[in-house]
Amino acid sequence: MVYCSKCGQKNDDAAEFCSKCGVKLHPSQKDYEKEWEDRCERECEGGKDGKGPSFFWGAIVIIIGLWIIFEFVIKNIAAFQDLPPIIQNFEFWWVVALIIGLAIISSGIRIITRK
Repeated sequence: MVYCSKCGQKNDDAAEFCSKCGVKLHPSQKDYEKEWEDRCERECEGGKDGKGPSFFWGAIVIIIGLWIIFEFVIKNIAAFQDLPPIIQNFEFWWVVALIIGLAIISSGIRIITRK
């Protein structure tokens, strides 16, 4: 027996619609996908045209990426000039900071441009 999710009526297993209220008993995969997309639009983005929250958080992420690049890459590249040449060759950690900063910035851009 299948129970109707709307009215609670008992129906046969083979029934597609409720015998009391007519609601579809076995929603299709498309119905679930549509419900999920509608819920995400309401909760995640603040509605269909609500780009405010995604723009805000995208901008915050981009600012964090720019700060990492400025703090760990640009500021410290000038310090390399004061070191002996043999030590300058082994200082490569700023490249890691640069890659991380660029990855964070690209994530922020993706947040802003996402539908």
